[in-house]
Amino acid sequence: MNHSLAEWLAWLEGLHPSAIELGLERVGAVWRRLHPGPVSFKVITVGGTNGKGSSVAMLEAIYRAAGFRACAYVSPHIQRFNERIRLDGQEAPDDLIVEALEAVERQRGDVSLTYFEFTTLAALHLFSQHRPDVAILEVGLGGRLDAVNLLDADVVLITSIAFDHMDWLGHDLNQIAREKAGIMRAGRPCVFNGEQPVPGLVEAARERGANLLIRGRDYQWQAEDEGWSWRMGERCLSGLPLPRLRGRHQLHNAAAVLAVVESLRMALPLGRDAVREGLLTAYQPCRFQVIPGDVTHVLDVAHNPEAAAVFAATLADMPCEGRTLAVFGILGDKDAVGVVAPLLGVVDHWCVAAPDTARALAADALVEVLDSAGARAVSSHRNIGQAYGYAAEIAQDSDRIVIFGSFYTVAAVLGLMKPRQL
Repeated sequence: MNHSLAEWLAWLEGLHPSAIELGLERVGAVWRRLHPGPVSFKVITVGGTNGKGSSVAMLEAIYRAAGFRACAYVSPHIQRFNERIRLDGQEAPDDLIVEALEAVERQRGDVSLTYFEFTTLAALHLFSQHRPDVAILEVGLGGRLDAVNLLDADVVLITSIAFDHMDWLGHDLNQIAREKAGIMRAGRPCVFNGEQPVPGLVEAARERGANLLIRGRDYQWQAEDEGWSWRMGERCLSGLPLPRLRGRHQLHNAAAVLAVVESLRMALPLGRDAVREGLLTAYQPCRFQVIPGDVTHVLDVAHNPEAAAVFAATLADMPCEGRTLAVFGILGDKDAVGVVAPLLGVVDHWCVAAPDTARALAADALVEVLDSAGARAVSSHRNIGQAYGYAAEIAQDSDRIVIFGSFYTVAAVLGLMKPRQL
């Protein structure tokens, strides 16, 4: 009997007793049945706390601009599952995803897999059939025991090390760094998008025999009168355009991306024109996504303190004549106090609600967090849709509405917006 993609995904949600179970033994056994040998394409694995999606988008765009066949795997999705699996810049269609899920199920036997493990196997199987030049894989959670770590990365990019998913990764940055360092491979480069890696990351790279490349030491970028320049060893690119993705932090992301590209230049050679085109075209929804209008909308999936601080700084760089109204909902396992703190001086009115998931933090708990933090004005709503509706109702010309806190929050608002607003 044939099943639709929606039916497959609904079935997968109940296949495993828990939503998350880290480990490679079960998923690795199924992968070896699917593909006993090595893959034919280069693999870039992108881990870290924040900036993974933007980095994947830039890498994908640069390689495609150079004429290479590139596949990308990201998570979670915002509106459609297909967003997770991209083949040559296009979302994988339902029929190909279903065929890949069927292939996994034929080899699974009695092995129990989580939703993420099952769908990651399907994505990797689909990539193997598509035979790209390069596959760019975003880690789902941590790194060492994440399903994408089934493949040996030719180059690793670790975007940042910060607190998130502490129940799974630990409450110590060195411990978190070691988990994320699990995607490193001996004798292969690992680009770190930072100038001061925590000792745990440096120690893990040394123990694993990976070549750790650190921003400011092994590669650098510098602002210019028009654009920016980048250098790594004797390789220098000047007059580069600002990335299409907004925010000063995207220059750090772009510099790290170019270090990855340079590390693979012998296998996947490309020139300045491809870099330029990739930077100008790379796009990832809901990463400081600005929708202009009488009332500007800004959507961002920031959901931990580090990301919230970057979001607040980017908002400050984009002055608003009127008020800033926030539509905010967050999950219960996130640091709501830490996420709210950097935005207290930016947001004039908070419209809060619980996202539509069992993991959500209740609206009354959000109100308590904001009241305790000294927020200027707070209103509580039954759901994200009503919170957005109220913000849109009270917004005046020159105000802006910012939507953030969770993938669930931005997805709910995107689903309500009219096509012409997008």
